[in-house]
Amino acid sequence: MAALKNKNKESQWFGYKQVKAGEKARLVETVFDSVASRYDLMNDLMSGGIHRLWKNKFVSMLHPSPHKTLLDVAGGTGDIAFRYRQRAGEKAHITVCDINKEMLAVGRDRAINHGYLKGFKWVVGNAEHLRFKDNSFDLYTISFGLRNVPKIDDALEEAYRVLKPGGQFFCLEFSQVTHPFLRKIYDEYSFRMIPRIGELVANDRDSYQYLVESIRQFPSQKELAARMKKAGFEKARFINLSGGIAAIHTGTKL
Repeated sequence: MAALKNKNKESQWFGYKQVKAGEKARLVETVFDSVASRYDLMNDLMSGGIHRLWKNKFVSMLHPSPHKTLLDVAGGTGDIAFRYRQRAGEKAHITVCDINKEMLAVGRDRAINHGYLKGFKWVVGNAEHLRFKDNSFDLYTISFGLRNVPKIDDALEEAYRVLKPGGQFFCLEFSQVTHPFLRKIYDEYSFRMIPRIGELVANDRDSYQYLVESIRQFPSQKELAARMKKAGFEKARFINLSGGIAAIHTGTKL
């Protein structure tokens, strides 16, 4: 519980590099400016396509409905939003919020390609300071984005604020591998291969080196659940995916 006393400690680190206060946000934005056009291709290559199965399970847990309002934060390319739309139907109300304009541009283009011309709002915004009124949404999702937010605790508090009473928080994120043998294999693969794939496919080794390091700096499953509770969420729980390579965190605003 001592870690809870050091609020937003992740803001001091960009991967394994210690940075000044306020500098991480700019560095993260630079990373995603660089990788936006190849983001989904790289996810497929890095995970062998498993990220698609994780996202499908994640969205199924939302119980999509046209009667629920969804806020998808750090969801610029639309991966979660489009899956939700497929299940909820054409009357779905979906707001996609991302701090990165390049990622949002990719998502808007993909929405047009899917024929999704209505039911979507695309908003440039910061997870730490959302431009939405209190009690506005039934669902808040953030998928593989929370670890890139400099002030995680502020983002959790904002998520709680914009959710309606009874609203639910869902986070899909890389996490801590639970089995020592699997952890060894995973570390070997991610540190050796992912930056190399980034260099060959996206011509950007440094950004993918950061992404690998950022996973290790992210709170453990139990720590994040504790920090969700501190932000006000009840029923803060998690389920591991693929032995803890990723995890889904859920919480409810009562």
